[in-house]
Amino acid sequence: MKHFDVIIIGGSYSGLAAAMALGRAIKNTLVIDNINPCNKQTPYSHNFITQDGSPPLTIAAKAREQVEKYPTVSFLNDTAIKGDRIATGFKIETQNGNIFTATKLIFATGIKDILPAISGIEECWGISALHCPYCHGYEVKDQATGIIGNDDNAFDLTKLISNWTQDLTLYTNGACKLSNEQVEVLSNNKIKIDERKISKLDHVEGRIKEILFIDGSISKVKAIYIKTLFEQSSSIPKKLGCEIDKEGFLVINADRETTVADVYACGDNSSRMRTVANAVGTGTTAGMSSSKSIILSKFHKQ
Repeated sequence: MKHFDVIIIGGSYSGLAAAMALGRAIKNTLVIDNINPCNKQTPYSHNFITQDGSPPLTIAAKAREQVEKYPTVSFLNDTAIKGDRIATGFKIETQNGNIFTATKLIFATGIKDILPAISGIEECWGISALHCPYCHGYEVKDQATGIIGNDDNAFDLTKLISNWTQDLTLYTNGACKLSNEQVEVLSNNKIKIDERKISKLDHVEGRIKEILFIDGSISKVKAIYIKTLFEQSSSIPKKLGCEIDKEGFLVINADRETTVADVYACGDNSSRMRTVANAVGTGTTAGMSSSKSIILSKFHKQ
């Protein structure tokens, strides 16, 4: 059973950023990752300075190559399935039967989107079915665009997306549940509400051509936005006692430490700002904070 200063669970952008900070702090670090990032279908990344327009997988591959140059950082292609507090810190067990211990843990595990039960939406997710206009809105500006939703979140998202296009429709997928005031606000801004029940998204390799409705009618769109529900990708933080807020995110402090001492979180699992740039920033903070804690702890013991 090998012991590490830090085990990072999740090796995408935030996990790699944390690993680089730890490698540069000369801390023995293990990154456990199953190579299944949530944006694996997304063709291009935006709003990340110096990398605008680069494929996300290209950014991640280059980051991995750079982190691998630090000799104190190791990688394991596996999935962490269990974590326990022990006298020396934490014990992590993996799907393939590996067991490791660490003084500190960093969870860069992300979240799982819970998509509406609409045929075709999974294939379009991240390509033309979108979550963030700041990531993808410029590429579909002034195009026929839809919002799928029927609650306050959908109303707020519709108002936001109106910045990128005037050809905008809210598809409620059934009887509209918005208040009369909300309906009036959208109408005054020339935003249509369509209550037809959706059958499927017709697409070509993830690029939407039209929305097909149960009654056989269609609506041509180039993009749709959805404010999805989500859940934590890993159950380990909750089982360790880490607090989760009412929105579903791990609660952290300014150092990215969770409510459980020596357990840190970075990236999408602990922030509603769901961008590559934010993942990198929070990962760097988690790596620096955890290494600083180890350094000072050992210094005080001398």
